[in-house]
Amino acid sequence: MRFLMMHRVDEHDPKSWNPSQEFIATMGGFIQESVEKGILITAEGVHPTEKGALVRKPRGAAIRVTDGPFAEAKEVIGGFALINAADRAEAVEFAKRYAELFDQDIEVEVRQVVEFDELPTQD
Repeated sequence: MRFLMMHRVDEHDPKSWNPSQEFIATMGGFIQESVEKGILITAEGVHPTEKGALVRKPRGAAIRVTDGPFAEAKEVIGGFALINAADRAEAVEFAKRYAELFDQDIEVEVRQVVEFDELPTQD
């Protein structure tokens, strides 16, 4: 099974956007180990919301685009990882190890990816 992990950080915490060399090295080692074990498919950090955009499509209305930063946001997605895990429990354990790498407040959301063979078929 595949799981998507999204980690949220404080938008206004400088550590969120300026990682130390020590953190980069630690995360790099964790990523390499996880890839070699066949757990990690991909992982990336993202830029702050000031470099982003929000695209909204209300039902029956025109699409709206809002450029960042987003005033209402405090905790924002700081990065994501796509992993292989046997089940939700294994994915959560991996997320715990991942969260331990950070020395700041962090929240990691774990969501199972819908696989093609799980979609309903039309008979």
